[in-house]
Amino acid sequence: MPRFYCPQPLIEGSVVDLPDTVAHHLHVVRLQPGEALTLFNGEGGQVRATLLESGKRRATARVEAFEAVDVELPYAVTLAQGLPEGSKMDWIIEKAVELGVAAVQPLAAQRSVVRLSGERAEKRQVHWQGVIEAASEQCGRNRLARLEPLQDLGRWLAAPSSSPRILLSPRATQSLAQWAQANGPQALTLMVGPEGGFSREEEDAALAAGALALSVGPRVLRTETAALAALAMLGALWNGM
Repeated sequence: MPRFYCPQPLIEGSVVDLPDTVAHHLHVVRLQPGEALTLFNGEGGQVRATLLESGKRRATARVEAFEAVDVELPYAVTLAQGLPEGSKMDWIIEKAVELGVAAVQPLAAQRSVVRLSGERAEKRQVHWQGVIEAASEQCGRNRLARLEPLQDLGRWLAAPSSSPRILLSPRATQSLAQWAQANGPQALTLMVGPEGGFSREEEDAALAAGALALSVGPRVLRTETAALAALAMLGALWNGM
């Protein structure tokens, strides 16, 4: 059944105007009035709905019944990702959402090729939010991962954290798997550098700020692979898959 993000109250029996992007999608795939679809507003649960009207610019649906479906991880993971080049950030966010991250924190690091500020940064934030919404529609999540504003790594490290910060580093002598097995499910933040990783100075600063350096294995992974491998590893060890 088609699933769509609809950021508004979804009350049983009500008729809702669907977002323009959803209306366009329904028109393209030729979904007809009377057909069923699933809607969610990102606050938990989903609703079964019936399409009433579908046009190029406007679509409406009647909300039929609420379903208390929840596929969230039993522990909250924040991905603090050093900005990579090109469209890699889109890929990372999309797959991280599929694997269950609760929040994404973009970080400007020394080796980040992409430099964002002002209007460009705002546009990328809007774009990344769209990636989160689309990934949630696809994978069945009914709560949206939180997207934090882009921050400089040093400024972010200076802010207090209520959960462990895990620095994924090939320099680490302990593995994430060993740590996860010893400590059990809990909220945490995974720190992943951009291409080339965090610099030695940045890693030292992270460790000085209380981060724990861990590895994801004997091989050096690309920035677009490291976080996903770590999330899958935690899911397997902590029954979050």
